[in-house]
Formats: sequence, C-alpha cells, structure tokens
Amino acid sequence: MTPTATTAATAMAEPPAHAPDGSRCPYLVVRDPDAVRDVLHRPADFSPANALVAVTALEGPALRALQRVGFALPPVLASNDTGTHGGIRRVVAGFFTPATVAAMEPRIRELAREAAAKAAEQLARNGHADLVQAVAAVPPAVVMLELLGLPVRDLADLKRWGLESMELFWGWPSPERQLQLASSAAEFYVWLRRLVAESVAAPGRNLFKSLAGHGLSRTEMCSLGYFLLIAGQETTTQLISTTLFRLLEGAAPVCWKDAASEAGAKSVVWHVLASESSVPTWRRVTDHETILSGARIPAGTEILLELSGNRITAAADQASTSPHEQAGRGPSTGLVFGSGIHRCLGAKLAELEAAIIVQETAAALPGIQLRDHESEWIRLLSFQAPRTVSVVSPAG
Repeated sequence: MTPTATTAATAMAEPPAHAPDGSRCPYLVVRDPDAVRDVLHRPADFSPANALVAVTALEGPALRALQRVGFALPPVLASNDTGTHGGIRRVVAGFFTPATVAAMEPRIRELAREAAAKAAEQLARNGHADLVQAVAAVPPAVVMLELLGLPVRDLADLKRWGLESMELFWGWPSPERQLQLASSAAEFYVWLRRLVAESVAAPGRNLFKSLAGHGLSRTEMCSLGYFLLIAGQETTTQLISTTLFRLLEGAAPVCWKDAASEAGAKSVVWHVLASESSVPTWRRVTDHETILSGARIPAGTEILLELSGNRITAAADQASTSPHEQAGRGPSTGLVFGSGIHRCLGAKLAELEAAIIVQETAAALPGIQLRDHESEWIRLLSFQAPRTVSVVSPAG
C-alpha cells in the first residue's frame, strides 16, 4: 500500500522522555517525501502560519516577561502567508546569492582553521576538548553576522539566546523553565531592537537597512531578525555537531581520516543531512479543508512534516503503519532544507560551512576519539543535535 496522509492521520508525535507531564503532541505526521513536497508547494492550502508558534502554550508569568519589553513577532518571513512574503524574501535572498556564499569560502576556512588550532591546543593542554564549543559554535555565528553586514559582537550571548529561544518555542518547558527562557528571549529582543536601530542608521549595506528601505517597520525587522539570527547560525552549529559525533562514533559512511578530505567531508555532511539533520521536521496548518494524497484533511489541522530522520516522527510512524510500509520509506535529501517558496535561503551556506569545518577539524585533530559515547542531546520538536562532542587525544 502506498503511504498517504491517511496512514498518518491518527499518528501522535511523542515528546522526548524528559517532558514533565508525559503529554502527547497531536500532529498529523507526514513522512512520505512526495506528500511532504506537495504540502510545501501548496501554501494556499497548507499555511506556514504555525511555523514559529510555541509548541507549548506560554503561561502568564512567561507572557508577562515578554510583554514588559514589547516583545512582538508579527509574521514576516518563515511564517508569512500573505502577499508581502515574496518581496521581503527577495530582499533577504540578496544576502545569500550563490556568488556571495562562494565568496565567503576563504573566510569560512580561515575561521575553521583557527577554531581547529585552538581545539588542538586545548587537547594538548588538557587531554580533552568539547568540539561543539571549540569548533562548531562560533564560526557559523561570525559568518552569519558578517554576511548580513552586522557587527560581530556578543557571540556568547547570541549562542545562549539561540538555544534558549529554540527550547522556548519548540520544546516542552515546565512553567518555571518557561519563565527562565522567556526572560532570556526578552533580553535577546531588547538587544536585537538596539541592533536594528543602529543598523538602519549605519553607513554601508546591511540586512536591516535593506529591509527598512523595503518598507518594513522596526517591529517587523525585529521579528525577522529574531529567528534569522537563530536559524542562520545555530542550526549550522547543530549540523556540524551531529556530523562530528557520528564520524567519531563510527556511524558515518566515511572514517575520521577520510573526512579530512574535501570529498569525504562533503559526503558525510550530506549523509547527516539526509538521515539526521539538525532541522528534521517543520510545521504547517491547513487553511481550509483540502485533500492530501487522496485523504480529506479538515481545516485547522496541525501538520508535522518530516524532512529527514527524526526520533519523534519515527515513533509516530511506527504506531500508524506496518513494518512493510516503513521499509519502503525514507526522507529525501531534496527536502532537508524545505521546498517551495519558503525553502531555506541559507541552504548552500550551511552545507559549505559544515563541510569546511568538518574537514579542517579532522585534518587538524588526527586520531582523536570520543570521550563520551552517551552525550546528552538537544531533542526539540524541530531541532536535534548532541549538546557536546567530548573528545580525547590519541594518548588519552
């Protein structure tokens, strides 16, 4: 039987085991690549309006923490289902052209080599290092800010805000944890509002100045920048982290030594993108009753699309399909960055960064081994990666 939306209509995606109340997250889970692509190419039927909505409804204290700083996220780019989307996307896309991304390669390699050299020094000094912090965390943030014409500063805060905002919007935090995360998000928003004001008045070309020229308000620019500055670098950090972990674990199609070559690094990055990318799922909601793969989908149905391998949708799928049906299925590498009018603008940049950083790390740190095979993982509805990739030197 060909998998369709019908087979997934009763599927429930299980939150991670650490969800405090054991609650279930009701989504119509769509895994078949053709059906996923169909949804993404029909934005009039399957709206992106829920793409950035908090998975866990925010409670009073968290909401008040956000309201105190005027926190507002009107739909501008990823969640925009209006006619304004195309024009805004063209402005942002102007910072991610193939020529612009290609021109960043020397800078990315420079940052990767600097980070790998520091990791080697740390290994020599301490006998161990965390490759997430040593090589995966900072270069993507620097590249993103430079690419957008923005000042490179407050990187430690930016990394913290990114992870905590991901948990706030795509996790299952308790009310107490929500308040902590909301306070972090408020801090990020205040910082971002100052950055927007500064950038609009700055000389030269930068993202916010270009958006202001397109007619966006300060609030709209903050909304766009809030998620772009997270997605534009944190998901790349997570892709690199997973790739390094799987390589060192021996679960990749090439070995650590082979990853030190350009071809080997590209191969393993694409393997992880297809099997376990940092953004394995994304959401849509039906704008009105419609048909998907022959099944009638009611208006307002929350849909979870699988873009690559993912623990959450795999569990849901096992509950709703037979082993025979599952065996013939799998994510398409052509979907890992989405498809259609909302496809990730930074896809080529993320691939380039990940391959270069993996290559330079493997070249600079021959013979290293995993120190901890049971690393804690980030497990959110739409994001996944090891929190640490702790390694030891060959003599360790």
